[in-house]
Amino acid sequence: MSDTTAVPTHCPYCALQCGMSLRPTGAPGLPAEVVERTDFPVNRGALCGKGRTAPAVLSSRVRLTEPLVRNPDTGALAPASWEEALAAVADGLRRTRADHGPDAVGVFGGGGLTNEKAYSLGKFARVVLGTSQIDYNGRFCMSSAAAAHQRAFGLDRGLPFPLEDVPRTGCVILVGSNLAETMPPALRYLTELKENGGRLIVVDPRRTRTAEQADLHLAPRPGTDLALALGLLHLVVAEGRVDEEFVRERTGGWEAARAGAMSHWPEQVERITGVPVPLLREAVAMFCDADSGMVLTARGPEQQSKGTDTVGAWINLCLATGRAGRPLSGYGCLTGQGNGQGGREHGQKADQLPGYRKLDDPAARAHVAGVWGVAPESLPGPGRSAYELLDALGGDVRALLVMASNPVVSAPRAAHVEERLRSLGFLAVADVVLSETAALADVVLPVTQWAEETGTMTNLEGRVLLRRRALDPPAGVRSDLEVLHGLAELLGDGNGSEKGFPTDPEEVFEELRRASAGGPADYSGIDYRRVEEEQGVFWPCPAAPEGAGPHPGTPRLFLDRFATADGRARFVPVTHRAAAEETDAEYPVVLTTGRVVAHYQSGAQTRRVDELNAAAPGPFVELHPRLAERIGVAEGERITVVSRRGRAVAPARITASIRPDTVFMPFHWAGEGRANTLVNPALDPISRMPEFKVCAVRLERAGDAATSG
Repeated sequence: MSDTTAVPTHCPYCALQCGMSLRPTGAPGLPAEVVERTDFPVNRGALCGKGRTAPAVLSSRVRLTEPLVRNPDTGALAPASWEEALAAVADGLRRTRADHGPDAVGVFGGGGLTNEKAYSLGKFARVVLGTSQIDYNGRFCMSSAAAAHQRAFGLDRGLPFPLEDVPRTGCVILVGSNLAETMPPALRYLTELKENGGRLIVVDPRRTRTAEQADLHLAPRPGTDLALALGLLHLVVAEGRVDEEFVRERTGGWEAARAGAMSHWPEQVERITGVPVPLLREAVAMFCDADSGMVLTARGPEQQSKGTDTVGAWINLCLATGRAGRPLSGYGCLTGQGNGQGGREHGQKADQLPGYRKLDDPAARAHVAGVWGVAPESLPGPGRSAYELLDALGGDVRALLVMASNPVVSAPRAAHVEERLRSLGFLAVADVVLSETAALADVVLPVTQWAEETGTMTNLEGRVLLRRRALDPPAGVRSDLEVLHGLAELLGDGNGSEKGFPTDPEEVFEELRRASAGGPADYSGIDYRRVEEEQGVFWPCPAAPEGAGPHPGTPRLFLDRFATADGRARFVPVTHRAAAEETDAEYPVVLTTGRVVAHYQSGAQTRRVDELNAAAPGPFVELHPRLAERIGVAEGERITVVSRRGRAVAPARITASIRPDTVFMPFHWAGEGRANTLVNPALDPISRMPEFKVCAVRLERAGDAATSG
């Protein structure tokens, strides 16, 4: 149904940013209700359970409604006024900076922050705090794909084409993505692909609900996606399926990449991956026989210590077959977090400035410093990546400000990260709920949610969208922009710093436009009016020259040239290497992690929704019947999973849909079932992505061993 009294906006969760409308109810238990919005092209009215139930977290019964400050005498968090809370945060940050220097203060942001808030947070860290120590949880999302994009194409945008192109291509290879659970409304694009006669290949060690839709399912051992892509490219060359004209006219570096692929012959790849050679040949035929094709990756191949090279190998496959820079073809990454794309474009990533400019580029520093009204040399250089920043807590980094993130649950080697957070001299957290991380803080600041504020988001297509304020927040809640303004005022020593931190999101966006102008992610031709009227605008969208009409935005990249200096895409030679941690006699099983349909990220919000909790009440360990029989565990029996970093305990879920040498755990829960306690923080050398998707574990019946951890 539709309702003209409802406010059109977007879902607060994943990077689809599905369109919805909200009708205020005035009820304290459910302040708004979702109304279908069919006009937005990405989801056309469809919503998953998380989107439908999103207003439940707006209830004052589950969210924070007043600041909390830790009582030094009792050690407990107690209600405080906003003046007291902001003064405590400013004092903690100021003392740390005075005693240990500006880089002793860290800032950790989130991929759910609007563009305006991500921009302001990066500016606050560098201008007010003067620290280089800022990164965000989006580093754990698509940083490997971003690095591979940059190497191959000279520009990183998750999808270089709109989702509407997916059903019209000839063949899709979907690598390490379970769209049916992570982005349910997007599954229709794959359904329509098959209805149109296209083919679907799914690469996943589990036979997921998405893999069930595939014409061909390849189930490699976790951590071997790189070898699989190289094996497919080997067959493309051996079978004479290289698009020689495309390679010659629009690429560079082919010979070195070709040599790397030819050292990965099919039988060797079968031994590494477990995927039979006949299936490799079938995949190549299916992909190359189609007139067009796409490779779409998600966290499976990306969250590895070789994630950048793995994505690079899949890009090489696209380039060699001419499946890039052409209509209905290309490589794309399915961004996970709601603003994982925009969140890194505008300055909360350790090495980047607004507009996707590089922090170590003198011209970029000069441009952004000019917009900010500071000297370029005053801006700190690149800082630590997300895990490296968290690992440094309590050592070089003595105080931390966290916005919209819950690393106690979401970070790799989570027990260690929790210990590091506890060791801080000062911790402040701004969030909508009392997350596991907020519960450790010295000061907790309650901030507004998606439905209570206006701001832009950039979805997985590179489409800049407008979330609209639909209702007023509770009286004791302030926006993140108000928090940064207040802290800038307290920390600015009377120099007017707070004037650079407006609380009106549209005013912030106008400054963001100027800061991004001329950069790779140029938003200067976008404004709130255009975004609202056009159902989003695709970047890059530079400001039009005087007298010219507005730039239309760029839904499809690379059709004429790639974003490199010579306009050619770059093959990057890669070779397979083992995961950072292989199985052995002590830890003989591979653990991989992921999401379930009812929950999102660390679960800080979705675990507070009754309907979602009923659908997925807790963690579990998914394992094959043969593995369950070997260790003597029955369905539903508690099982202990042990890695070199700790242990987790959860009920067994026995299914033949997973490889016998692999177990799967969802990562949405804290406590003894916290999957990220187990995972390996080994980092990709380029993207600094941790290896969430593969580590060595052993299994024990919970009654046979201690269950702490």
